[in-house]
Amino acid sequence: MTETRTPDKVWLDGKLVGMEDARLPLLTHSFHYGLGVFEGIRCYRGEDGRSAVFRLREHVRRLCDSAHICLMEMPFGVDELSAACVDVLRANKMPEGYLRPIAFMGDGAMGLGAVNPIRVAIATWNWPAYLGGDGVKRGIRAKISSLTRMPSSANMVRGKITGQYVNSILANREAVLAGYDEAILLDHDGLVAEGSGENIFMVVDGTIHTPPLTSPILAGVTRDTVLQLARDQGIPVVERTFTRDSLYTADEAFFSGTAAEVTPIREVDNRKIGEGKPGPVTRQIQDLFFQATRGQLPRYHAWLTYL
Repeated sequence: MTETRTPDKVWLDGKLVGMEDARLPLLTHSFHYGLGVFEGIRCYRGEDGRSAVFRLREHVRRLCDSAHICLMEMPFGVDELSAACVDVLRANKMPEGYLRPIAFMGDGAMGLGAVNPIRVAIATWNWPAYLGGDGVKRGIRAKISSLTRMPSSANMVRGKITGQYVNSILANREAVLAGYDEAILLDHDGLVAEGSGENIFMVVDGTIHTPPLTSPILAGVTRDTVLQLARDQGIPVVERTFTRDSLYTADEAFFSGTAAEVTPIREVDNRKIGEGKPGPVTRQIQDLFFQATRGQLPRYHAWLTYL
């Protein structure tokens, strides 16, 4: 992981404050029990020098939806939070950067039944390719995890909820300690679900396959972006479940996510995927994605919120 630059300013509970003032009490409820919701959002600088946040409102809407799922009463709406994200980037003089809005239950009462005021913070930092710049170019090695993606009967799969990411952290650590770059989690039926922090796709005979939203996966904003880009280019897309051995024998595979962007997968469980390098469909989607994020495709300018 790339070391982050500590921001000078963060947005906390409705105003910009210095990082040194953004301190939380030890008895902050979410710190103890994991009830919080968050987002990852990227701002890109285009070739024309203008900076824009990619699909900002979709991310902020999902943040508010996640809070609603968790019975957390958000003190700010989509418009206020979207404007605050832009303010944080400007305040930190960040032409490119990663945004982290997070809502959490503050201090007051303790115990599982406590209901304390909901607080909201937004920070930003520089975060190049999450799985490494070399991984974006050459592809990464992945491992099927011994942990499974928690089912919808035990997990709010549409919420991006802080505590639920312990499952992902352990899966990722298992993979990295075994010498791989990332983990792939199966669902409770043994079907491919997603990465530890990414959605997953495979390509077979020119058709893109990805698990459907009926699977216990996050409805990724970048996943939706990939699907729209592919369909607009006439690339066939099928949302369906598939097994790990189907993935082993695919022509291509890749991850998508705000942090991971579009990262090719060249190997799974020591089995080469296709030719063991990014394939033509993956490269096409990757190129389109980066063009869209940097304002080079007028068709997708509605996805951009300029600073």
